[in-house]
This record gives sequence, structure tokens and C-alpha cells, in this order.
Amino acid sequence: MNKIWFKAKKYGWGWYPATWEGWVVILIYLLIFSVLIYIFNLNIEKFSDIYFISVFLLTVLLIYISYKKGEKPGWHWGDKK
Repeated sequence: MNKIWFKAKKYGWGWYPATWEGWVVILIYLLIFSVLIYIFNLNIEKFSDIYFISVFLLTVLLIYISYKKGEKPGWHWGDKK
């Protein structure tokens, strides 16, 4: 059974968590993001490139998981009549 973790937004493009698994993915993302901010904030001048690459890769991973475990992405303009 392929359970949907993320539902497509009603307006616009993107997803939102629809199950507890989706919320766990979002919480883990926020936790890792917070740890990166804390670690790199101590010496941001020296590691700014590594910080931005880390945040970029973390966000790409979140989008990939949302794509694989969510509804089909696309622009939505509300309920179809």
C-alpha cells in the first residue's frame, strides 16, 4: 500500500503534511536546519559556502521525499466545478 504523506495544496504549487509520517519528516527537517544554524552561526564567515550548500541539499531532500510520498505536483486553482 502506497500511503500519501503529503497532500497537494489547494491553491498554488506544493504540498503540506497529511499524516504523522509527513509531520515527522517536516520536524526532522526543521531540527536539522536548526542544528545547522547553530553550528554555522558560530563562525559563519569561514563556513558560509558549506552552510548554504548544506541547507540547499537538505531542502532538495525534503522536496524529493515530498514528491515521492505525496500527491502529483502541479498548479492548483481551487476546487474544480
